[in-house]
Amino acid sequence: MNNINQLLLQVQTAYNAADWSSLIQYLQQLILGANSEDPEIVRNREYLLSLTLSMLEMGDFQQRWEMTKVLTNLGNIAIPPLIEILKDEDAEEELRWYAARTLGEFQHLDAIVPLVEFLKTDEDEELKAIAATALGQMGTVAITSLTELLADEDTRLLAVRSLCCIPQTQTIPPLLSVVQDPQPEIRAAAIEALGSFHDERIPPVLLNALDDVAATVRRAAVIGLGFRPDLRQALDLVTRLQPKLYDLNLDVCCAAVVTLSRMGSDDAAKHLFDLLISPQTPITLQLETIRALSWMQTPSSLEYLQTAFHQRTSETVWQEIVTVLGRVQKPELTTPATEILLEALRSQHPATKTANIKSAIALSLGQLGKVEAIEALIWLLGDSNALVRLHAIAALKNLDKEAAHQQLQQLANNEALTPELQKGIAIALAEW
Repeated sequence: MNNINQLLLQVQTAYNAADWSSLIQYLQQLILGANSEDPEIVRNREYLLSLTLSMLEMGDFQQRWEMTKVLTNLGNIAIPPLIEILKDEDAEEELRWYAARTLGEFQHLDAIVPLVEFLKTDEDEELKAIAATALGQMGTVAITSLTELLADEDTRLLAVRSLCCIPQTQTIPPLLSVVQDPQPEIRAAAIEALGSFHDERIPPVLLNALDDVAATVRRAAVIGLGFRPDLRQALDLVTRLQPKLYDLNLDVCCAAVVTLSRMGSDDAAKHLFDLLISPQTPITLQLETIRALSWMQTPSSLEYLQTAFHQRTSETVWQEIVTVLGRVQKPELTTPATEILLEALRSQHPATKTANIKSAIALSLGQLGKVEAIEALIWLLGDSNALVRLHAIAALKNLDKEAAHQQLQQLANNEALTPELQKGIAIALAEW
């Protein structure tokens, strides 16, 4: 008896014994294996389909998940019974969910019409959502059917969401047809999807949507323009986006902050700085702006962070600036970032009176890795706060270990140092 026949016999035995875990294992070996086109398997495919469907109906969540893989590999013969399950209003909801999801895996024309009809007629919103996602998974073969659904107000939103799942340029015309739809959810979904395409028809639509009455649409437009820094000068994007920093909706403001940082220009950095130091800017938006300035990784953005560090009086803002400075990665900017932190320590900036911020400075200096920070970190070893000392030791180890160790040894017997610093140096040397 060959291996295929033996597996077929084991399948039948497992089914008769209600040994479902073994049945799943044998079905997977037969259908997902390299010999799935063996004549014996092809001859028994209808039988194997009936067993797989039985497991899909009676299995638990995980077993059903495993069976969907088998169903898709059985081929198009699985489509009709899955459609029947989907249409059966008396069937368990989770089973219908799996049927809809699995139909989307086939990417076959025979599955499109039933899913489209289901969207038109069924009232279960969760099942309709999974059916829409399934259509989206089918790619270009489903675009025509989904476009037809746009004509019906009841199915338009789900059709748009399905089209959004298909990253093909063929979806651009149908999506453009609904950017002025009365429903803000539809406009927002269409604008969000269109923003991911580089197509000359789209930027004017995004610019127009910046002034939409719905915040969700404005936010989607702002995010979409963030993918087109190449059009910064041609469309004067910085000027067009700057008012969105002060939008009535905080989510739009945050999106505008990120998008302006992607423009990478000094005028964009200046607008972000103005927002950061404005007394009316809420703290969450200030923190978003600090992160955005640090992402820009330009000399001007670092200067603005330093100026804000001196102008703001919030410990939360101070700590965020110190933290993002430690994340600077451009080689030509790590020295200026280090100098900003060292200058804060030398000038005894009010922020350095706080142990948490001193710890953050030590951590950031360690991340930047510049040997210029060794002396300042050694002096932090004399701090009264144990956490500051620990962060200073960790930072010193991230720098030039030999140079740091040598300086620590030279200072170890210096009786002119304060007892606290002497103790801190001794602890650091012990850690080495």
